[in-house]
Amino acid sequence: MNDLTTANMLQTRTAEPRADRSLDMIENHTFDEINVGDTACLTRTLQAEDIQLFATMSGDVNPAHLDLEYAKSTQFRGIIAHGMWGGALISTVLGTQYPGPGTIYLAQNLSFLRPVHVGDTLEVRVRVTAKDADNHHVTLDCRCTNQHGKEVITGSALVLAPAEKVRRPRLAPMHVRLTDRTLRYRQLLALVAGLPAITVAVVHPCSTDALRGAMAAAEMGLIVPILVGPEATIRAVAAEADIAVDDCRIIDVPDSRAAAALAVAMARNGEVQALMKGSLHTDELMAEVVKTAGGLRTERRISHVFVLDVPAYPKPLLISDGAINVEPDLNAKHDIICNAIDLAHALGIATPKVAILAAIETVNPSMRSTVDAAALCKMADRGQIEGAVLDGPLAFDNAISAIAAKDKGIDSAVAGDADILIAPNLEAGNMMTKQLQYLADAQAAGLVLGARVPVILTSRADSTGARIASCALALLVVKARTAERLAA
Repeated sequence: MNDLTTANMLQTRTAEPRADRSLDMIENHTFDEINVGDTACLTRTLQAEDIQLFATMSGDVNPAHLDLEYAKSTQFRGIIAHGMWGGALISTVLGTQYPGPGTIYLAQNLSFLRPVHVGDTLEVRVRVTAKDADNHHVTLDCRCTNQHGKEVITGSALVLAPAEKVRRPRLAPMHVRLTDRTLRYRQLLALVAGLPAITVAVVHPCSTDALRGAMAAAEMGLIVPILVGPEATIRAVAAEADIAVDDCRIIDVPDSRAAAALAVAMARNGEVQALMKGSLHTDELMAEVVKTAGGLRTERRISHVFVLDVPAYPKPLLISDGAINVEPDLNAKHDIICNAIDLAHALGIATPKVAILAAIETVNPSMRSTVDAAALCKMADRGQIEGAVLDGPLAFDNAISAIAAKDKGIDSAVAGDADILIAPNLEAGNMMTKQLQYLADAQAAGLVLGARVPVILTSRADSTGARIASCALALLVVKARTAERLAA
């Protein structure tokens, strides 16, 4: 049996406890020690997490176990456990209690008599009914009974009992964190549900990923794409990847540079409400956006904001700037913060908490990041930055961990609960974001802000979901700007 770690998550008891048995040890019963009539049992209350874990482990995503709306329409009137969840508990008793380690499962027959709902408590009991001395086989009656005394599962198991004594330390179970990778994505899409699509110039969409992302966002009603690039190439990519573009307006230009220039001109003329990077280099597009003459500059410095869903963090996390400003000075950081605050407001965060990051929490004149952070906080105190609560300098751990902040004696409304992290430079912001993506399984979307229109700046490595989420962010920003103009 190999169910040792499973048993550590259960509260167990045996019918014949050993006086010398430690709770930190697992000890078996050899064939010679087993008697007909011996019993062992455990109790377990079904939690919602148990169903999710079982589905993840087995791949059984039957909606009767996971989809509440569907489950309510079944004869069981709600979510029920997988039948073999109870079977696994029987295996736990056999493998960790009776006979215990060294037992080999040979056969099992089970009858599933009643459903098990979240909150039900099962008593899982096995009883020895026969021994075969010729081959060390042991037959056990197996029964799972719920808190109402009703039998849920009945059956029998045939095992090969251990011949040698085993007494081993009880291993600690692996910590498993369950996360819904689509929850915040669904929440974001809910924010844009019913909003009119925005017109977007998709710049040089000459790769499968770039074209598919734009068209997927169009299918969801987020954008009306205008494809700007070499038409023959775009149609060839679409045909090869089976992407429908026949209903799209395509503006034929010879290359990526011409596509970027035309798309920016369209934005200046009000023909489109946002730009979306296709398969050209970021520098090519942004060079046109930031041009002094003919670009999309405003009085605000242009910057990029990542919006991340980090499974270990309880809310969306915005990081800026990790893509545009290499070594921002104080004035640039002022605008970077204001752009991030605007995006947070568009996401419905009324008063975002902004942590200005450095390596330490105190002001050190030899570390510009700490001096800038202190100055930015004072600017907020004087009304030069509005709509948010700022604090800094803060190290990364103190910005996102209340425990770390408390350990260091930091009394702050921002520390441990930040909505926005402001990096000291592009390298820090970029590495921080990618570390969260690749080491913490974060999902990322992002926008360039501070220009006349939002720029959906996606990476070649971005998934279709990330591109759709970035389009949704652009839609929210356009909605917020429209509301501001109407209110002015």
